[in-house]
Amino acid sequence: MSPKDQAVADRRPGYLTELARGTERFHEPRRRDCPWCGSTRLRTRLRTTDLLQHKPGTFTIDQCRSCAHSFQNPRLTPEGLDFYYRDFYDGLCADQAEKIFGPQSSTKRYLRAARALSAFIEPESWLDVGTGRAHFPAVAKEVLPYTAFDGLDIGPGVEEGRRRGRVEEAHRGTLPDLATELAGRYDAMSMFHHLEHSVDPREELKAAHRVLRPGGHLMIEVPDPESRYAKLLGKWWVSYFQPQHLHLIPLANLRTELTALGYTVVAVDRREPHLPLDLSAACALLLGHCLPDADDPWRTKAPGRVRRRLRQALMYLAAPAFVACYAADQVLAPLLSRTRFSNAYRVIARRNPDAS
Repeated sequence: MSPKDQAVADRRPGYLTELARGTERFHEPRRRDCPWCGSTRLRTRLRTTDLLQHKPGTFTIDQCRSCAHSFQNPRLTPEGLDFYYRDFYDGLCADQAEKIFGPQSSTKRYLRAARALSAFIEPESWLDVGTGRAHFPAVAKEVLPYTAFDGLDIGPGVEEGRRRGRVEEAHRGTLPDLATELAGRYDAMSMFHHLEHSVDPREELKAAHRVLRPGGHLMIEVPDPESRYAKLLGKWWVSYFQPQHLHLIPLANLRTELTALGYTVVAVDRREPHLPLDLSAACALLLGHCLPDADDPWRTKAPGRVRRRLRQALMYLAAPAFVACYAADQVLAPLLSRTRFSNAYRVIARRNPDAS
């Protein structure tokens, strides 16, 4: 038995014990109003299963007809978040997550982001929120070699980032919980694809306001729920990222909220943050849904040898389709990033000096 097979076998009893109690307990009561504006004019935007890890459960994204905010409804409880995040960024899938979200796939994007903020300020201290293993600070040092970078995350990766010298200080926890401790310490902050994972994005923005020095800058990148890819690909649009993404915030809503909290928006960009992965990710999600089950610890039992070999053979047969989708993403990116097919946006906001 391989080390991975052994790790799966070791985890299976724990997962099956949890699942025997059902997945309904992982959800809060369903909301009847929008968490952003309070309107009761809601519509169902998406119903789906876990297309990422294929853990049991169903998920719904509702959209507010008044302000266009989209949100998971009913939302996962803290216990549910723990269950569905487990073995995704660490544990069984740590190596795979590192390949997908690590520096080899993000270096150019991180360099562009660092240069974008450095056009407004040369910060002495920078806090990267939701930093993971602190890949962004490691790359950003090439642009800002005299800036002291710190990282914040709820997972253990931030401590690994500190051990590897990517950040000087590692803060483990949530930004709202640590805001008092970190108040006024930083003149630059970044949140790369963090707000959509947060339970309450408004509280994150308020906490950032406390942590930033007056005149400091906050840079945010999030998926764009107004991307035309969302309608074209439906549940196969990877930026829905269920069950992890709890909120999808339209640009207009974020700008308005930042202004109300005492920020001034100084830059907006839909072009550079675009991630050229929509078609290839949709292909991967579809294949993962259609192929025979992998050996996951939340399955009742391990697949037999025949099913394993069938899965492997079908993956080889499907490889050309995935390569074609990947090539299309790369070729079309320069064009699509200039259109409403762009799948992400960036906002840079300055904390007003006179804001309380």
